[in-house]
Amino acid sequence: MAAPVSSAALAWLGRSVLGAVEGVGALALVAGRTAWALPRLERRELARGLVQFGYGSLPLALATAAMAGVIVVVQAGIYIQRFGARAFLGWAAGYGVLWEFGPLLLGLIMSARIGARNAAELATLKVGGQIEGLRGIGLDPFALLVAPRVVAMEVSMLALSTFTFLVAILCEAVAAKLTLNLPLRVFFGTFADMLSPFDIVGGVVKTGAFGLAISLVSTAVGLRAKGGARAVGEAAASAVVLGCAAIFLLDFLLTTLLSRWS
Repeated sequence: MAAPVSSAALAWLGRSVLGAVEGVGALALVAGRTAWALPRLERRELARGLVQFGYGSLPLALATAAMAGVIVVVQAGIYIQRFGARAFLGWAAGYGVLWEFGPLLLGLIMSARIGARNAAELATLKVGGQIEGLRGIGLDPFALLVAPRVVAMEVSMLALSTFTFLVAILCEAVAAKLTLNLPLRVFFGTFADMLSPFDIVGGVVKTGAFGLAISLVSTAVGLRAKGGARAVGEAAASAVVLGCAAIFLLDFLLTTLLSRWS
């Protein structure tokens, strides 16, 4: 009775490994062809991507940053008061936003909002035959559709991170004043004294890596879509799931790597 179970487990393991290798190969192919097409990218598509990805996501990103800043202070305030370390709240809250909560929340928002949209649009073009049609008339889909979206996502993520970090820190300072009666000069004093420029660079590096992962994963998923309308929905859902998984994996790797130089 044990043999069929073992065979089924081995078959499942083999399919999983092959699927993972195929996915990594597709992702590497998309990254390589996108890099090759960068000098010839379509500027109008780039401008459209910047408006949709960056400007269109600004209200949601700022609202999330404000709420995240308040929640971090409220949660940290419990332990800060318990151990009598109110003076370190500025450093702790700022470090948490710059290194972890800011890049992570922004990445998850963009994966759900933009990654799903990018995958659905490319999947629609793929199953509708427009991608093959572009190749048929000698045009490169990566220069027209993919490279502009990857660049737009990267620029949008880095620009949004600047605004979201500022809003989150300002909301943290206000929340600390209102909930813990911590003076603003004390909050920003420890923030400025104990945080280094490398802490800001670490958050920017994470944000850039998350943006690149979201754009490449959603593009690879969209271009691999096969079938009809169901394939479009499946591509959008897969882009969100795989994008979030890539973000958490990169977060672990970058935190481990960057913390050695902090």
